[in-house]
Amino acid sequence: QVQLVESGGGLVQAGGSLRLSCAASGFTFSKYAMGWFRQAPGKERDFVARITGSGGSTSYEDSVKGRFTISRDNAKNTVYLQMNKLKPEDTAVYYCTRQVGVNYDFRGQGTQVTVSS
Repeated sequence: QVQLVESGGGLVQAGGSLRLSCAASGFTFSKYAMGWFRQAPGKERDFVARITGSGGSTSYEDSVKGRFTISRDNAKNTVYLQMNKLKPEDTAVYYCTRQVGVNYDFRGQGTQVTVSS
């Protein structure tokens, strides 16, 4: 059974940092690209970042480029999102996801990130 468990969210002041983690199980982790999405109140869930199975390639939504870094540890079946220089507009529930074909498979409950001004 595929499981994705996010952690690391919290309340932080603008300009601060947080590191999100996502523990994966139930599938061969290294064979899948992984991504992070976020959903702010009243808004749709949006793409944040993606990393290939090997970790050799990453991509980011424009507003987080230069501030967020996605990484993975295939030995630990974990994907991370390091978030620096956080802004109030980064406030959202953050979801870890597995890419399956052209789609993303959402399994986790998400982790809340709140950035105060």
